[in-house]
Amino acid sequence: MTGNGETLIHRFVDIVRGVVLSARETMSIVGVLLGTLFFAASLTPTLLPRTAIMQGALSGVSFAAGYGIGVFCAWLWSYLGIRTLEGRPARYVLRAAALVCLAVVAVFLWRAAGWQNSIRLLMELEPLDTAQPLRIGLIAFATAAVTILLGKLFRLALLAVAGRLKPVVPRRVANVAGAVAALVLFWVATEGLVLRYGLRAVDASFRELDRTFESGVEKPPEAWRTGSAASLVRWSDLGRAGRGFVDTAPSRADIAALAGGAAMDPLRVYVGLNSAATIEERASLALAELLRVGAFERSALVVVTPTGTGWIDPAAMDTLEILHRGDVASVALQYSYLTSWLSLLVEPGYGKEAARALFRKVYEHWRQMPRDARPALYLYGLSLGALNSDLSFDMFDIVGDPFQGILWSGPPFQSRTWRAATAEREPGSPAWLPRFRDGSVIRFTSQKDALDIPGASWGPIRIVYLQYASDPVTFFDFSALFRRPPWMVGPRGPDVSPMLQWYPVVTLLQLALDMAAATTAPIGYGHSYAPEHHVDPWVAVTRPPGWDAPALERLKRKLAERRD
Repeated sequence: MTGNGETLIHRFVDIVRGVVLSARETMSIVGVLLGTLFFAASLTPTLLPRTAIMQGALSGVSFAAGYGIGVFCAWLWSYLGIRTLEGRPARYVLRAAALVCLAVVAVFLWRAAGWQNSIRLLMELEPLDTAQPLRIGLIAFATAAVTILLGKLFRLALLAVAGRLKPVVPRRVANVAGAVAALVLFWVATEGLVLRYGLRAVDASFRELDRTFESGVEKPPEAWRTGSAASLVRWSDLGRAGRGFVDTAPSRADIAALAGGAAMDPLRVYVGLNSAATIEERASLALAELLRVGAFERSALVVVTPTGTGWIDPAAMDTLEILHRGDVASVALQYSYLTSWLSLLVEPGYGKEAARALFRKVYEHWRQMPRDARPALYLYGLSLGALNSDLSFDMFDIVGDPFQGILWSGPPFQSRTWRAATAEREPGSPAWLPRFRDGSVIRFTSQKDALDIPGASWGPIRIVYLQYASDPVTFFDFSALFRRPPWMVGPRGPDVSPMLQWYPVVTLLQLALDMAAATTAPIGYGHSYAPEHHVDPWVAVTRPPGWDAPALERLKRKLAERRD
């Protein structure tokens, strides 16, 4: 056994040695040098703190991206026929460049912990003693190797097709055809294997999760609650997110304890994906349930667009219900059970259709009511919910009889109204907290209230954006590939590291990772919105009666203590 074990070990060592020697012969020197610089740049901070695993994966992909760009630049240099250094001068230049790159990597690894702590301290997290450079290096090496291997497979496919075509067509035409064929081959493989079968498996798992019942979440006995025996919507059809939304509504006792004085039980209506066959039928069912429970008799009615999974942020809804002492009704329509980014990938238009159908049903009934007898009508959405809520109505359709206001939290960077208002912000206002025109329609705020604009007065409809400067879902920017994003110009947000710098390509990769991990940030930062930060936006939009400044400050403290 010992002899066989030693033989296997020797064979493994021979294989590894052969791979290393082969890689050394085929690796591009320029690619390695540029990849090393990309690796170093990836260690710098962006919006959110990273674990060693996240950092290793990011650094590996960054190295591979730099390597690929370096290979292309070397090829282009040769293709253009530009002379290169040869012999001893070339070796000296390469050795000097290698030493510089190694020095840069060493310095950047040494400073990595400090860079991460520059974010962690702002977000009230424990500082790191070390960035775990060995662990990061191993993960980065494995990630880069796999990524570069895929690139080499692409090149082999290109050369194979081009080689077959060169005898019958010009060389350059053959190369272009080879590149196109390789792209098609990789797209078919990605779309067929990853998107179709992978997402089908993810879809099935999320569907099963949506059907599961959380422990402690039980069918409500009260007839006025959605999902009860008297409800038009069956409890089992609400879905996991819908049952949680209905079950976790604060009671009148909870609201009275936080707000003081008498309170009511808020009304929450939710219609799940399985409640009816079509979007229109589900929207009609939602309206019927609203009428059944007397939602239009409340002082405020909120049309909520949930996130991709159907989840509705309790930090927003609980706060609104407390401010109005329960005199609120809200309604939501589930349009998916996937996470928001998967919903955008698999069914990009589905959320918009559901949001439009629900708003149209509610608005048409609301508009037919006598003006002095109908509730104030509001819209709310978080993340993908904010994007789809923005698409749920046309301003020209409601301008003659507008609803009262909107609160959108953590709007995704694709949101149409957010993009327009941010792009057309007043000069001097930062992109992470813009001021739009005279502030009569749209205002922005963050952790600290910024809604009180001197000399500005609200118009008939009030739109408030609650966004954190550290939220990558809001501030992801494809143009970061080749230019500094606007929110990085000028003073930084209070929760953004002053050490953040822009690097071509690398910053885009960093922001993409930040966006994938946006909800892992501590409450009050990133894409995790704190209940106390909803107080001022809801007050500005809905103007709840019976609150003065000291009472609002006390409520904020209570909400912060309750979440902690």
